[in-house]
Amino acid sequence: MQLPILTDRPTPGQTADGLVQHLPGAARSCDRVPLPMTIGEARDRGWDEIDVVLITGDAYVDHPSFAMAILGRVLEAAGFRVGIVSQPDWRSCDDWQRFGRPRLFFGISAGNMDSMINHYTANRKVRNQDAYSPGGRIGLRPDRATLAYCQRARQAYKGVPVIAGGVEASLRRLAHYDYWSDKVRRSILMDCKADLLVYGMGEDAIIEIARCLDAGQTVGSLRDMRGVAYAMGASESPPEDARGLPSYEQVRDDKWQFAEATRIIHDETNPYNARRLVQWHDRQAVVVNPPALPLSQQAMDRVYGLPFTRKAHPSYTEPIPAREMIKDSVTIMRGCFGGCTFCSITAHQGRIIQSRSQQSVLTEIRDMAADEGFTGVVSDIGGPTANMYEMKCTRPEVEAICRRQSCVHPKICKLLGTDHGPLIQLMKEAREVPGVDKVLVASGIRMDLARRSPEYMEQLVQHHVGGHLKVAPEHTDARVLDKMRKPANVDFEGFREAFDRLSQEAGKRQFLVPYFIASHPGSDLHAMIDLAVFLKRNGYQPDQVQDFIPAPMDVATAMYYTEMDPFSKQPVYIARHLRDRKLQRALMQFFKPENYFEVRRALEQAGRQDLIGRGCDCLISDKPPREALEARRQDANRRFRGDFVHDPTEDQRKKKKKKGKRKESRYEPGSGYRPKA
Repeated sequence: MQLPILTDRPTPGQTADGLVQHLPGAARSCDRVPLPMTIGEARDRGWDEIDVVLITGDAYVDHPSFAMAILGRVLEAAGFRVGIVSQPDWRSCDDWQRFGRPRLFFGISAGNMDSMINHYTANRKVRNQDAYSPGGRIGLRPDRATLAYCQRARQAYKGVPVIAGGVEASLRRLAHYDYWSDKVRRSILMDCKADLLVYGMGEDAIIEIARCLDAGQTVGSLRDMRGVAYAMGASESPPEDARGLPSYEQVRDDKWQFAEATRIIHDETNPYNARRLVQWHDRQAVVVNPPALPLSQQAMDRVYGLPFTRKAHPSYTEPIPAREMIKDSVTIMRGCFGGCTFCSITAHQGRIIQSRSQQSVLTEIRDMAADEGFTGVVSDIGGPTANMYEMKCTRPEVEAICRRQSCVHPKICKLLGTDHGPLIQLMKEAREVPGVDKVLVASGIRMDLARRSPEYMEQLVQHHVGGHLKVAPEHTDARVLDKMRKPANVDFEGFREAFDRLSQEAGKRQFLVPYFIASHPGSDLHAMIDLAVFLKRNGYQPDQVQDFIPAPMDVATAMYYTEMDPFSKQPVYIARHLRDRKLQRALMQFFKPENYFEVRRALEQAGRQDLIGRGCDCLISDKPPREALEARRQDANRRFRGDFVHDPTEDQRKKKKKKGKRKESRYEPGSGYRPKA
């Protein structure tokens, strides 16, 4: 049974039921073992050959929150022998040859995150932790991991099909702006040379690819599948029905063309009406087929009901931070119709909500409660957003032709079903499972939706908050919020008032933890100063500051690069220079003494000296605190070290002494800008 090809016009509300829905059910807990990571483990299963070798930049955690675990399990359930190669040494082909030549294909993924976002902060500094690596160690994957992994797969066994996927490949499937090199890069297909790229959530696609190759078809015959992209040869012509994008050369040289390409790409994301896209790169065309259809509830139940151990592979001796954070969480849905311009979830998972059945979720919670290591607390019951469970368009025939970017901006669509009833019932039954003491909500709450259901708010506050609840108002300035596609700040204030009132009525001491973004397109110093004043008036002192990072393919990234809105083509203010970003970041933590001088510089630059002094709204005093002076002195010492101040000739002597000697590098040769492990 094959997936619908592009000549099959999808009907309103149609789902991808053909493959995943018919997978076998989960094994008993005692029968659950991880997929093999060595040839010895494969032989213990009686396998003398591997069908599919999956390469991932993450540690192998057999939990449904990790994409490679899901893909490996659905292939296994479909009858294929799967080997996992986790965080291979990309400096040689040895790890790619660990299982011998795969019979069908290599599946390549950089991991759950884009490798560049995983490696670097918004200030382009190397991060000191990789949450997806044992012990949080850095340096276990290369920059642009998809490129290195595909190259090694080609070298290891010539002729074996290479299928790229994952977030990094999905968001770089067409020409895109790369923040870390500050330039427009080609489609990742042009550089990684993969035979096929699967974008989005790929369960059905990876099964179909395996079955077709197993039946003797060539990888070239799979180009009609939904949810795939491919690069054509220089002598090939793209399909006639494809909608043309500005070419790579055009978007590289003309920012207006880049903005226009972004508009077209995001217009073609609804699987019920999306058209095939084509973008020329010199004499080669990259073709992107329409997105895969959403999974039905039955298919979702099959995927999340597979025999995951929910643990890291036993070969690891150190904890994996990402696993520790989500080990007791339960995913109840995927997708998001919020369409926030700075978020990649909609671009990757789609805006159509795909929900599991209540029975499927409760079965998973019962299995968790039966585990001897379970603490009694379900750390999260949610998904990309906590309260979109089973929400959908009430008019499928309208959904089939809709090209709206967000169902909730600039206001909630009147056709959107926002009933919280199914979610309320699921939450009630979840906390009544024997062995469960508490069911928390840690996923982000869509506050404008939550306020529509007083019963949901009451249940949430009374039973599902562990002292603190994370929410994401993101900003206070109306213009910035509009560029983000987020509701006005009055929505957050209304939610906060209801939360505080309900917490008081329940006799609980509970607090909101709001998240805000600095340096987002449209946010200037005046907007950030207003945000800082709002934080002071309401007693918020954020421990962590979220800096805007231009991720590939996001609408906000197009704004950052082009300095215009890709839909209206109107100019947008951008805090492009590092000094401007530092000022915005400091304003969000104006209360820290070490930020005093930067906050003062920002206030003086904006002409807001009225906020310097001892007034109620003043952000800083007129005299720097002792801690600020000490921090500035220590920073000066770090910068200048003091050597040349006392003896300039000593520095020259040291240079002459070292002349001719190779300086030891922090970085491995040939590995790019990567620190040693």
